Amino acid sequence: MKSKKWLAACLAVVLGAGVVVSGCGGAKKDAPAGDAQKPKYTFRLAEAHPSDYPTTLGDKKFAELVNERSKGRIQIKVFDSAQLGDEKSVVQQIQMGSLEFTRVSTGNLAEFNKAFGVYSLPYIFNDDAHVWRYLDSESGKQMLASLDKSKMVGLAYYSSGSRSFYTKNPVKSPDDLKGMKIRVIQNAINIDLMKAFGASATPMAYGEVFSALQTGVIDGAENNAPSYLTASHNQAVKNYVLDSHQRVPEVLMMSKLAWDKLSEEDRALIKQAAQDSVPYQKEQWNKFEKDAMDKLIKSGVVVTEVKDVKPWQNAAKPVIDKYGVDFKAELEAIQKLAK
Repeated sequence: MKSKKWLAACLAVVLGAGVVVSGCGGAKKDAPAGDAQKPKYTFRLAEAHPSDYPTTLGDKKFAELVNERSKGRIQIKVFDSAQLGDEKSVVQQIQMGSLEFTRVSTGNLAEFNKAFGVYSLPYIFNDDAHVWRYLDSESGKQMLASLDKSKMVGLAYYSSGSRSFYTKNPVKSPDDLKGMKIRVIQNAINIDLMKAFGASATPMAYGEVFSALQTGVIDGAENNAPSYLTASHNQAVKNYVLDSHQRVPEVLMMSKLAWDKLSEEDRALIKQAAQDSVPYQKEQWNKFEKDAMDKLIKSGVVVTEVKDVKPWQNAAKPVIDKYGVDFKAELEAIQKLAK
């Protein structure tokens, strides 16, 4: 009888206190608290660039911070070098929920979220500091948040410098581009920009550009300094004019389907880790870009700085007039932050 009363008392303690008891007759022991009771996750992050590229290093810093702050409970594995597909295909995977994270250029996001097309417009930013004043502004944050409507969650912006022209013959003004065949990405704004300069836009796959430059199929192309170097395009053409016609940032993002399954606490942890990885990524980009420029010059590339961008902006005005109506609010916000 005493044994039954003792057992009943134990059950009352368990049910009343809501704890796991390892044994009655001794001290009660609560179930392991905190992280041990939380779900564990292993996520994948798709990255198109090589393992040592600044965006990849930013991805890895983000994954490291998430792992550290979750005490190993949330792990993110970075798959670089387009192992999981090119940027367009991984965005589609993100929307379907078959992939959890990726880093993608805002140039590729415009197809999925129209607002991001503003970054393809030429000469709308004065310099890198101007870009970041906008990205860190309320308007920039709202644009990131708008990805929610496209089944994506924007976590942070990453840096990718600016795009400039590299050509066989020297270019010092927009007039010098007249008649040149310039490789561009398959993008209506880029094609119309070449028309505005009097050049012939030649869309082609990135992997075909080196051969086309060597054989004279095209007279030049445009990209940031690290890409100009790492693709060995500097071996084919030796003139680089720093007109910085486009400053296209990157976005680190997560699938909304995966995001919605997380607790509020885990969402906050991931979002903060993404934001905290930004200074490191920007630092890595700046180092990478400077190193690339030094190597380009040592390889014999003649670098021409554009000290007055107004002639370039005036030449590109038809492009702004044509496409700017679609981004009136964004352009007004960008202009207000100019210095």
